[in-house]
Amino acid sequence: MVEQIEIPRSFPRGAEVTGKRVVITGASRGLGALLAHAFSQAGASVSLVARTERDLKSVAESLPGPSLWLSGDVTDEDFNEVVADATVAEWGGVDVWIANAGISPIVAGPRATDPSVWRKVLEVNLTGAFLGARAAARVMGEGGRLIFTGSVLGERPREGLTAYSASKAGLVGMAKGLALDLAPAGITVNVVAPGWFDSPLADAWKNNAELAAGIVGHTAQRRWGASTDLAGAYQFLASDASSFVTGTVLNVDGGYLLV
Repeated sequence: MVEQIEIPRSFPRGAEVTGKRVVITGASRGLGALLAHAFSQAGASVSLVARTERDLKSVAESLPGPSLWLSGDVTDEDFNEVVADATVAEWGGVDVWIANAGISPIVAGPRATDPSVWRKVLEVNLTGAFLGARAAARVMGEGGRLIFTGSVLGERPREGLTAYSASKAGLVGMAKGLALDLAPAGITVNVVAPGWFDSPLADAWKNNAELAAGIVGHTAQRRWGASTDLAGAYQFLASDASSFVTGTVLNVDGGYLLV
């Protein structure tokens, strides 16, 4: 089942993405599904990528614009190449690749973290993003946009999320390195780092009064993020308006890292 998220009738239009050909991984639920709707409503063609075929199909059928869905594992090198080739075959190219797929198991400390869990988190969150970037770089031309979904937890970790925080911190270093590598090809590479959002993924924290108070208390705007707070950041980095922005981290956190 696709997570129930509220899809707004409209999104803030931070920049023009009409006609962009956009790949979104982790698109079957949560932020990925939200971004699929945001870009589709803004006039983009979207390729939806996730492991669960049924959920992907459900998201695709709910979009107002053209879409393509491909189910598979982002940690599979060959699958990423298939996604790139299928998008090119469908729409003639890839303009934007949003590496959003990720997992975040909570483990109580290093002794309780099985090495297999550590490896899986890094494999999905970091290696999967790299393999997507590698596939995208093969088919993108001048003006291509690579966008990674990071997290404020990559800069301010919390207990039980060491592997997740390490993977998101690693994304920042990877993005900066790739920004240098791909600049000659005219491809930009950036990270959007969300803070704490009012979504099903945050239920464990929202439903604990002490944890919730700590999160809001550490957020300058004293509130949880709303779904419409994120889409504009991705659309800006996906658009021509961001052509001179590369190797950066755009924190969308209401000032969480300031307090």
